[in-house]
Amino acid sequence: MSSRADADPRIELARQTVGAVSIVADPSLPSHLLQLVDTRGTTYFAKQHASQARYVQETHAYLTWRVHLLDRAPELVGRQDSTHILLITAVPGWSGDALLPGSDDEEKAHHDAGGALRALHHATNRRSTADMGGALADRLRSWVARADGTDLLSGAERKLVLQIADELAGACMDSAVCHLDYQPRNWRVGEGFWTVDFEHMRRDARIRDFARLEFRHWQQAPRLREAFFTGYGSQPSDTEQRLLERFGAIEAVTALVRGHEQNDAVLSAHGRTVLSQLS
Repeated sequence: MSSRADADPRIELARQTVGAVSIVADPSLPSHLLQLVDTRGTTYFAKQHASQARYVQETHAYLTWRVHLLDRAPELVGRQDSTHILLITAVPGWSGDALLPGSDDEEKAHHDAGGALRALHHATNRRSTADMGGALADRLRSWVARADGTDLLSGAERKLVLQIADELAGACMDSAVCHLDYQPRNWRVGEGFWTVDFEHMRRDARIRDFARLEFRHWQQAPRLREAFFTGYGSQPSDTEQRLLERFGAIEAVTALVRGHEQNDAVLSAHGRTVLSQLS
């Protein structure tokens, strides 16, 4: 192994934790992820966070909430606070994004995803309060303020989104520990189902954990929505469905701001699409 690899703190943490390791070349991985294999053939991912806050959040998720996913998640086997690195077991299978659209496998993945998320929500659910609505309204207003700096919203759009913020502020909603990026790219499927990437996980409105699926995957494939909620064990009530639609405002403005900041035309277009669906 090269001296450059030897200097990588992710490899050093792995060696300290599990012994000798080799790099598994995978050009599809983002630069902050490194796939490694030990002498017993066990595979790991070493993940280095650029943000201390995300590192702390994901570490807490693994140590505190992973247990509620009932072995449908990787295990945290090592961490290094000074470099913001996590060493995580690899889970088998392939990304949910790789499933053939319209296939039985895609439908099964959504069904299994519903069952896994139900386990997390059920174990951490708190009954309805107004505090969560107020916090989410403030979050939406803060995204609007960021959009204002680059004129991403028309006057009419801004007025509508702020009206939705006021509606959220007055709403009572259940809370639970939520994944908050729950969608096929963060699922591993094959001979089972696992979910990954917990850097956004925190307590939030339970219904909001369906938002990425609702606005990015279910609009054109309602059967996937049906499969998911069959696995989840219950459909949203009419009140909860209205609330989920209101969360589209957060999805839209977030996508517009991040799309602009990252020069991501696809994300910006997604934000425009969701914004046009709000009423």
